[in-house]
Amino acid sequence: MGVRKLSALDPLATTLAVSGLRAGVYFTPGFNPPLRCPVPFVFCMHDLIHLRFAAESTPARRAYYRLVVGPAARRAARVLTVSAHARGEILDWTGLPPERVEIVGNGVADAFRPDGLRHAPGYAYFLFVGRRAPHKNVERLLAAYAASRSRNAARLVFTGEADAQTQSAARRHGVEAQVGYAGALTDAALAEHYRGALALAFPSLYEGFGIPIAEAMACGTPVLTSAATAIPETAGEGNALVIDPLRVESIAAGLDRLAEDAALRTQLRERGLQRAGAFSWQRVAEKVADALRRAEARG
Repeated sequence: MGVRKLSALDPLATTLAVSGLRAGVYFTPGFNPPLRCPVPFVFCMHDLIHLRFAAESTPARRAYYRLVVGPAARRAARVLTVSAHARGEILDWTGLPPERVEIVGNGVADAFRPDGLRHAPGYAYFLFVGRRAPHKNVERLLAAYAASRSRNAARLVFTGEADAQTQSAARRHGVEAQVGYAGALTDAALAEHYRGALALAFPSLYEGFGIPIAEAMACGTPVLTSAATAIPETAGEGNALVIDPLRVESIAAGLDRLAEDAALRTQLRERGLQRAGAFSWQRVAEKVADALRRAEARG
């Protein structure tokens, strides 16, 4: 069963749903806050990607932020977010007092652990996990893979189905035959793909958190990523191979190091597993519950 996408009408529906409340606190984990609320409310803002990347925004989205999200943040008892980087951007954008925006972090599902089945397609592969949006830097990743020695030793596998833009870029860089697509994956199947991979290839330009980094580390998979935005907070110092996401040659050199250096992969696996202990949904739930209690008391 699929998850319903948020709609621009959600705030209106939410406003009607909460109109009869007279006690307690209302919480929504998404960008769908009520337009009015008779009790204190709290909502979560994961990032400001649609305000930071013009290629991933539209006039309607920017208007939604300006007319719905921004005013709701100023009315909310608390705004929750997932990283210090995201918190800083939210404070700058909203002008809220610092105490009104709290970091609760993120966790990983129980399926993401080092023990379990491994995807074994009969070849080595790097794994890219997530949407292929502009900020994910897929074009440079494909160019780097094409320029690397590792293209002869490992394939590049994307989660999700093939799309015309990625296929066209792979063809343009001469690596279409070495690029694969895993299709839609359950958490259990995704964990198997993490465990079977040489490394996660995640040269993103912008992340509010970067959940694939946490998932890969929890599975014992080495991580190649960037030092952009919230990624250093999530990866932690020395737990991932960090490249310059704007330089194709830097990404290519990182792929080659991971393909050729078994000792490095072992080191990153061990350090990543230690780092993964920081990603607990129980801890996130406790922080959210504490924020809600304080919001209710304020009301």
